[in-house]
Formats: sequence, C-alpha cells, structure tokens
Amino acid sequence: MQGTVDGFSYGLVTPLAAFFMACLGGALGLRCTTRSLLVTQSWRPGWLALGSAAIGSGIWTMHFIAMMGFTVQGTPIHYDKMTTFASLAVAVVMVGVGIFIVGYRGATGVSLFTGGTITGLGVATMHYLGMAGMRLHGTLQYNTFTVAVSVVIAMAAATAALWAAVQVRGFAWSVGASLVMGLAVTGMHYTGMAALSVQVHAHEAGGPPAGETPAELLLPLMIGPLCFLLLAGAVVVLDPMMLTGRPDHRDAAEAADRAGRAARPLRRTG
Repeated sequence: MQGTVDGFSYGLVTPLAAFFMACLGGALGLRCTTRSLLVTQSWRPGWLALGSAAIGSGIWTMHFIAMMGFTVQGTPIHYDKMTTFASLAVAVVMVGVGIFIVGYRGATGVSLFTGGTITGLGVATMHYLGMAGMRLHGTLQYNTFTVAVSVVIAMAAATAALWAAVQVRGFAWSVGASLVMGLAVTGMHYTGMAALSVQVHAHEAGGPPAGETPAELLLPLMIGPLCFLLLAGAVVVLDPMMLTGRPDHRDAAEAADRAGRAARPLRRTG
C-alpha cells in the first residue's frame, strides 16, 4: 500500500525553524572560516574546527527539526539511535574536510570546487543517512533523478557560500553567505524529501516499529548541538573581528613583527 507522505504536518513552523537553524550554523561556521584567514597559523586550526562543528551541528539540527513535521499515513515513525548519531558525525567530519581545504588553500578554483563538493556531499550524506535511520512499517523508495538534483543543489550552494566566506570580510556579506548556506541545506532537504515515496506494509502495522520515537530521541539529542551553537555564537560575537571585518591589534602586531624579522638583514660576526 502506498503511504501518503506529509513533510508539513505542522504547517510552516518546522520549515521556518529548520531554515533558521541552518542559517545560524552557517553564519557561525562561515564567520569562523573568515576569521581563520586573519589569524596566525597556530590559531587557524582552532577557528576552522569550530566552524566545521558549527556548520555540521546546524545542518544536522535543521534536518531533524524538519523531520519533526514528517509523517507517513498508516505507520508511526521511530529512529535508530546509532544511525542518527552517525549522521551527526558524518556531517561534522565531511564539512570539516571541505572547510579545512578552503581555509588553508584559499579561494582558488580547485580548492573551492573540492571544498564545496565535499561540503555539499557531507550535507547530502547526513540527510540520507538520517533518513536511513528511520524505522517504520514500510519501505523507503527514492526517485533517482530528484536525489541527484538535491545533491547538486547542496554542492553548488555550499561552494558559493565558501567562496563568499573566503572573499569577503564585512558583516553584511557574511550574513548573505549564511543565507546561501541555509538555502543549500533546506533546499537540498526538501528536494530530497520530494524524491521519497513510502510503500507501507499493512501486515506489519499491528505493533510499533523498532527504535525510539522522535520525542524520546530527537528532542534530547538536539539539546547538545543547540547548546554548542549558542557557545559558538558567544565566541564569534565576542571576537573583535565580528563587526569590523579586520584582525584585532594583537594579530596585526604579530603579523608586523614576523614581517619585520623576515626583512631584517643578518648581522655579521667577527
């Protein structure tokens, strides 16, 4: 029996909340990427790691907020805990690889294409792995063409967002880049959901499916990423470059000192 799929059972509440979380994670992560280019080498890995975790947490939280409004007529939906955890880890790691490539290689064509592709694939992998963690009395089926479109959307928009993060320094441009990243994640998510159909197994509908309900699993799990995003937000807001787009006086002094030592002629002895 073909089940009726509804991704908007709470109306626009879950899509708007999901989009906000994607933009928040994108804003923090891309701002950290921008900041990493203006600090000394010793601080760069820390900023890039913070940015990777912020984007990964933001897109994962976005996905499962959106999934709170997802229902299939004729069967309850539960989630496997280990697969759900794995989708968060995949998001952070794959986004991190893309962020580090761009953070260290800059806005060259090759690095942007590579970093954007890996970041976009990380978004898509997180989505479909999270979907694989669903447990219900039915079989998930996907339209191959629509799935491919969703992956292309994620890669293209992620590349554009990384380009903006590396190229620009102002606060307004950073907001624009985060909106692009938010569109990448939410656009990919709902395009991927449009590719989904569910074949409900009526003979299995007597008892609950394996796994845990969304309230038992997703709401508690989202507390951690949400708290992390708030902490990351505090770090970014307190950073002096947040509004000015310029490195603080300590970074500038260190850069000037290094340049002075490099230019100073060697003294001869004896």
